[in-house]
Amino acid sequence: MIQINLENKKALVGASSGGIGCAIAQQLALHGASVTLMARNEEKLKIALATLDRSRGQQHRYLVVDFNDFEEYQRVISQYFTHHVVDILINNTNGPKAGTIADQSLADYQRAFDLLFKTHCYTTDLALPHMKSAGYGRIINVSSLTVKEPMSNLVLSNTVRTALMSWSKSLAKDVAVHHITVNSILTGLFDTARIQSLTQMDAERLDIPYEEALSLRLKQVPMNRLGRPEEYGYLVAFICSEYASYLTGSNIPLDGGMMNGF
Repeated sequence: MIQINLENKKALVGASSGGIGCAIAQQLALHGASVTLMARNEEKLKIALATLDRSRGQQHRYLVVDFNDFEEYQRVISQYFTHHVVDILINNTNGPKAGTIADQSLADYQRAFDLLFKTHCYTTDLALPHMKSAGYGRIINVSSLTVKEPMSNLVLSNTVRTALMSWSKSLAKDVAVHHITVNSILTGLFDTARIQSLTQMDAERLDIPYEEALSLRLKQVPMNRLGRPEEYGYLVAFICSEYASYLTGSNIPLDGGMMNGF
Protein backbone atom coordinates (compact mmCIF):
# COMPACT_ATOMS: atom_id res chain seq x y z
CA MET A 1 0.00 0.00 0.00
CA ILE A 2 1.26 3.47 -0.89
CA GLN A 3 1.86 5.57 2.22
CA ILE A 4 2.44 9.24 1.51
CA ASN A 5 4.66 10.76 4.16
CA LEU A 6 5.18 14.53 4.22
CA GLU A 7 6.40 14.80 7.80
CA ASN A 8 8.85 17.64 8.42
CA LYS A 9 7.82 19.28 5.16
CA LYS A 10 6.61 22.87 5.22
CA ALA A 11 3.93 23.93 2.77
CA LEU A 12 2.64 27.31 1.67
CA VAL A 13 -0.80 27.19 0.04
CA GLY A 14 -2.36 30.16 -1.74
CA ALA A 15 -6.06 31.00 -1.73
CA SER A 16 -6.61 28.40 0.97
CA SER A 17 -9.39 29.83 3.14
CA GLY A 18 -11.85 27.64 1.22
CA GLY A 19 -12.48 25.62 -1.93
CA ILE A 20 -9.63 23.87 -3.71
CA GLY A 21 -6.91 25.65 -1.74
CA CYS A 22 -8.32 24.57 1.60
CA ALA A 23 -8.80 20.99 0.38
CA ILE A 24 -5.14 20.89 -0.71
CA ALA A 25 -4.01 22.20 2.67
CA GLN A 26 -6.11 19.59 4.47
CA GLN A 27 -4.56 16.73 2.52
CA LEU A 28 -1.01 17.99 2.99
CA ALA A 29 -1.60 18.31 6.72
CA LEU A 30 -3.20 14.86 6.87
CA HIS A 31 0.04 13.41 5.46
CA GLY A 32 2.20 15.20 8.00
CA ALA A 33 3.15 18.58 6.49
CA SER A 34 3.07 21.83 8.44
CA VAL A 35 0.95 24.23 6.42
CA THR A 36 0.74 28.00 6.09
CA LEU A 37 -2.56 29.15 4.64
CA MET A 38 -2.79 32.33 2.57
CA ALA A 39 -5.87 34.40 1.73
CA ARG A 40 -7.32 37.85 2.34
CA ASN A 41 -10.21 36.99 4.70
CA GLU A 42 -8.81 36.43 8.19
CA GLU A 43 -12.01 35.02 9.66
CA LYS A 44 -12.24 32.38 6.93
CA LEU A 45 -8.55 31.59 7.40
CA LYS A 46 -9.12 30.94 11.11
CA ILE A 47 -11.96 28.55 10.29
CA ALA A 48 -9.86 26.74 7.67
CA LEU A 49 -6.89 26.53 10.05
CA ALA A 50 -9.03 24.68 12.59
CA THR A 51 -9.75 21.92 10.05
CA LEU A 52 -6.07 20.96 9.56
CA ASP A 53 -4.79 17.72 11.07
CA ARG A 54 -2.23 18.14 13.88
CA SER A 55 -1.78 14.52 14.92
CA ARG A 56 1.95 14.53 14.06
CA GLY A 57 2.78 17.69 15.93
CA GLN A 58 2.54 19.99 12.91
CA GLN A 59 2.72 23.73 13.34
CA HIS A 60 0.11 25.34 11.11
CA ARG A 61 -0.37 29.08 10.64
CA TYR A 62 -2.00 31.55 8.31
CA LEU A 63 -0.95 34.64 6.42
CA VAL A 64 -3.37 37.43 5.49
CA VAL A 65 -2.57 38.57 1.93
CA ASP A 66 -4.40 40.31 -0.89
CA PHE A 67 -3.28 38.87 -4.22
CA ASN A 68 -4.95 41.80 -5.99
CA ASP A 69 -2.51 44.30 -4.45
CA PHE A 70 0.88 43.18 -5.73
CA GLU A 71 2.99 45.76 -3.91
CA GLU A 72 1.40 44.94 -0.56
CA TYR A 73 1.65 41.23 -1.37
CA GLN A 74 5.38 41.65 -2.00
CA ARG A 75 5.83 43.27 1.38
CA VAL A 76 3.92 40.61 3.31
CA ILE A 77 5.37 37.56 1.55
CA SER A 78 8.93 38.89 1.70
CA GLN A 79 8.59 39.36 5.43
CA TYR A 80 7.25 35.82 5.76
CA PHE A 81 10.27 34.35 4.00
CA THR A 82 12.71 36.18 6.27
CA HIS A 83 11.55 33.86 9.06
CA HIS A 84 10.28 30.73 7.27
CA VAL A 85 11.27 28.24 4.59
CA VAL A 86 8.99 26.32 2.26
CA ASP A 87 9.41 22.81 0.83
CA ILE A 88 6.04 22.70 -0.93
CA LEU A 89 4.67 25.73 -2.73
CA ILE A 90 1.13 25.72 -4.05
CA ASN A 91 0.75 28.71 -6.37
CA ASN A 92 -2.94 29.49 -6.26
CA THR A 93 -4.92 32.74 -6.27
CA ASN A 94 -8.46 33.88 -6.83
CA GLY A 95 -9.28 34.10 -10.51
CA PRO A 96 -9.43 37.36 -12.51
CA LYS A 97 -12.78 38.78 -13.49
CA ALA A 98 -14.74 37.01 -16.19
CA GLY A 99 -15.52 38.58 -19.55
CA THR A 100 -14.83 38.54 -23.28
CA ILE A 101 -12.17 40.48 -25.17
CA ALA A 102 -14.66 43.29 -25.72
CA ASP A 103 -15.16 43.60 -21.96
CA GLN A 104 -11.48 44.10 -21.06
CA SER A 105 -9.16 47.10 -21.05
CA LEU A 106 -5.36 47.13 -21.04
CA ALA A 107 -5.53 47.88 -17.33
CA ASP A 108 -7.55 44.69 -16.83
CA TYR A 109 -4.81 42.66 -18.51
CA GLN A 110 -2.19 44.28 -16.31
CA ARG A 111 -4.16 43.51 -13.15
CA ALA A 112 -4.61 39.89 -14.26
CA PHE A 113 -0.88 39.65 -15.01
CA ASP A 114 -0.02 40.94 -11.54
CA LEU A 115 -2.52 38.54 -9.98
CA LEU A 116 -1.74 35.33 -11.83
CA PHE A 117 1.83 35.74 -13.04
CA LYS A 118 3.82 38.14 -10.89
CA THR A 119 2.61 36.73 -7.56
CA HIS A 120 3.54 33.19 -8.64
CA CYS A 121 6.97 34.16 -9.97
CA TYR A 122 7.82 36.34 -6.98
CA THR A 123 6.81 33.74 -4.40
CA THR A 124 8.63 30.98 -6.26
CA ASP A 125 11.84 33.03 -6.36
CA LEU A 126 11.67 33.40 -2.59
CA ALA A 127 11.06 29.68 -2.05
CA LEU A 128 13.76 28.32 -4.37
CA PRO A 129 16.96 28.97 -2.36
CA HIS A 130 15.88 26.67 0.48
CA MET A 131 14.56 24.03 -1.93
CA LYS A 132 17.89 23.99 -3.76
CA SER A 133 19.90 23.66 -0.58
CA ALA A 134 17.59 20.92 0.71
CA GLY A 135 17.67 18.96 -2.55
CA TYR A 136 13.89 18.71 -2.49
CA GLY A 137 11.03 20.91 -3.59
CA ARG A 138 7.54 20.72 -4.98
CA ILE A 139 6.05 23.65 -6.88
CA ILE A 140 2.49 23.17 -8.09
CA ASN A 141 0.52 25.73 -10.07
CA VAL A 142 -3.24 25.57 -9.72
CA SER A 143 -4.12 26.43 -13.31
CA SER A 144 -7.08 25.93 -15.61
CA LEU A 145 -8.25 23.78 -18.47
CA THR A 146 -8.65 27.00 -20.43
CA VAL A 147 -4.91 27.12 -21.20
CA LYS A 148 -5.60 24.21 -23.57
CA GLU A 149 -9.16 25.04 -24.56
CA PRO A 150 -9.84 28.77 -24.08
CA MET A 151 -13.29 29.95 -23.08
CA SER A 152 -14.43 33.21 -24.66
CA ASN A 153 -15.80 34.62 -21.40
CA LEU A 154 -12.54 33.95 -19.48
CA VAL A 155 -10.12 35.82 -21.72
CA LEU A 156 -7.98 37.22 -18.89
CA SER A 157 -7.49 33.78 -17.36
CA ASN A 158 -6.89 32.19 -20.78
CA THR A 159 -4.19 34.68 -21.68
CA VAL A 160 -2.18 35.04 -18.49
CA ARG A 161 -2.34 31.41 -17.39
CA THR A 162 -0.96 30.37 -20.78
CA ALA A 163 2.06 32.61 -20.21
CA LEU A 164 2.47 31.09 -16.76
CA MET A 165 2.54 27.59 -18.24
CA SER A 166 5.45 28.54 -20.49
CA TRP A 167 7.32 29.98 -17.51
CA SER A 168 6.54 26.87 -15.48
CA LYS A 169 7.94 24.56 -18.15
CA SER A 170 11.15 26.59 -18.35
CA LEU A 171 11.47 26.59 -14.58
CA ALA A 172 11.00 22.82 -14.40
CA LYS A 173 13.99 22.30 -16.68
CA ASP A 174 16.16 24.75 -14.75
CA VAL A 175 15.60 23.30 -11.28
CA ALA A 176 15.29 19.56 -12.03
CA VAL A 177 18.97 19.05 -11.21
CA HIS A 178 18.16 20.09 -7.62
CA HIS A 179 15.40 17.44 -7.35
CA ILE A 180 12.74 20.14 -7.44
CA THR A 181 9.65 19.36 -9.47
CA VAL A 182 7.36 21.91 -11.09
CA ASN A 183 3.93 20.84 -12.31
CA SER A 184 0.64 22.47 -13.19
CA ILE A 185 -2.86 21.11 -12.71
CA LEU A 186 -5.37 22.05 -15.39
CA THR A 187 -8.52 22.45 -13.37
CA GLY A 188 -11.90 21.48 -14.74
CA LEU A 189 -15.25 22.15 -13.10
CA PHE A 190 -15.11 21.80 -9.33
CA ASP A 191 -17.75 22.48 -6.73
CA THR A 192 -16.36 25.84 -5.57
CA ALA A 193 -17.57 29.39 -5.06
CA ARG A 194 -15.83 30.40 -8.31
CA ILE A 195 -17.84 27.92 -10.40
CA GLN A 196 -21.03 28.86 -8.59
CA SER A 197 -20.38 32.51 -9.43
CA LEU A 198 -19.65 31.79 -13.10
CA THR A 199 -22.72 29.60 -13.33
CA GLN A 200 -24.86 32.36 -11.85
CA MET A 201 -23.48 34.76 -14.47
CA ASP A 202 -24.46 32.27 -17.18
CA ALA A 203 -27.95 31.99 -15.71
CA GLU A 204 -28.40 35.77 -15.75
CA ARG A 205 -26.96 36.14 -19.25
CA LEU A 206 -29.22 33.40 -20.66
CA ASP A 207 -32.19 34.37 -18.47
CA ILE A 208 -32.59 30.83 -17.16
CA PRO A 209 -32.71 29.33 -13.64
CA TYR A 210 -29.40 28.58 -11.92
CA GLU A 211 -30.12 24.83 -11.94
CA GLU A 212 -30.57 24.87 -15.70
CA ALA A 213 -27.33 26.78 -16.18
CA LEU A 214 -25.54 24.24 -13.99
CA SER A 215 -27.04 21.40 -16.01
CA LEU A 216 -25.64 22.98 -19.19
CA ARG A 217 -22.19 23.08 -17.60
CA LEU A 218 -22.38 19.47 -16.50
CA LYS A 219 -23.16 18.38 -20.05
CA GLN A 220 -19.55 19.33 -20.86
CA VAL A 221 -18.25 16.79 -18.32
CA PRO A 222 -18.34 13.10 -19.30
CA MET A 223 -18.66 12.14 -15.62
CA ASN A 224 -21.71 14.42 -15.44
CA ARG A 225 -20.74 15.95 -12.10
CA LEU A 226 -18.58 18.62 -10.57
CA GLY A 227 -15.28 17.59 -9.05
CA ARG A 228 -15.03 17.51 -5.27
CA PRO A 229 -12.31 19.74 -3.79
CA GLU A 230 -10.91 16.84 -1.77
CA GLU A 231 -10.24 14.99 -5.03
CA TYR A 232 -7.94 17.85 -5.96
CA GLY A 233 -6.14 17.46 -2.66
CA TYR A 234 -5.51 13.76 -3.32
CA LEU A 235 -3.65 14.53 -6.55
CA VAL A 236 -1.57 17.29 -4.98
CA ALA A 237 -0.55 15.07 -2.06
CA PHE A 238 0.66 12.44 -4.52
CA ILE A 239 2.64 14.98 -6.59
CA CYS A 240 4.31 16.19 -3.39
CA SER A 241 5.32 12.67 -2.37
CA GLU A 242 8.43 10.65 -3.16
CA TYR A 243 6.31 8.56 -5.54
CA ALA A 244 6.16 11.51 -7.97
CA SER A 245 9.83 12.47 -7.83
CA TYR A 246 10.27 11.86 -11.60
CA LEU A 247 7.17 13.84 -12.58
CA THR A 248 8.02 17.38 -13.60
CA GLY A 249 7.23 19.94 -16.29
CA SER A 250 3.78 18.43 -16.71
CA ASN A 251 0.35 19.98 -17.26
CA ILE A 252 -2.05 17.52 -15.68
CA PRO A 253 -5.77 17.77 -16.52
CA LEU A 254 -8.09 17.13 -13.59
CA ASP A 255 -11.43 17.53 -15.27
CA GLY A 256 -13.58 14.39 -15.28
CA GLY A 257 -12.68 13.81 -18.93
CA MET A 258 -13.83 17.28 -20.04
CA MET A 259 -10.84 18.23 -22.19
CA ASN A 260 -11.32 17.33 -25.84
CA GLY A 261 -7.69 17.52 -26.97
CA PHE A 262 -4.65 15.48 -26.03
